[in-house]
Amino acid sequence: QVHLRESGGGLVQPGGSLRLSCSASGNLFKRYDIGWYRVVPGKQRELVAFISVSNVTNYSDSVRGRFTVSRDNAKNTAYLQMNSLKPEDTAAYSCVSGESDKGNFYPIGAWSQGTQVTVSS
Repeated sequence: QVHLRESGGGLVQPGGSLRLSCSASGNLFKRYDIGWYRVVPGKQRELVAFISVSNVTNYSDSVRGRFTVSRDNAKNTAYLQMNSLKPEDTAAYSCVSGESDKGNFYPIGAWSQGTQVTVSS
């Protein structure tokens, strides 16, 4: 199992950008698809994007065209570039290892605390 840790969250104004990082320990990172989720208190966790081991990407309708997911296996790191941020993007963002198939992502790794993103003026 690969252990992941997120970083890069913070406070940003509407229309701004942030890049989140998802770093792994060990050398298993390249074997897993990586999903990015977000959660707001009182709401269900939402899958916003994932990237497969072969760099196939998939996005939720709410972020498509604004967010970009990528990975650098040499650095054991995945990224979520978030542009044109909106107040409704405010959430705790987490990454998790998993498997994907036919446009669906199935988390199998352990969940970490995530990193908070707050979009506010």
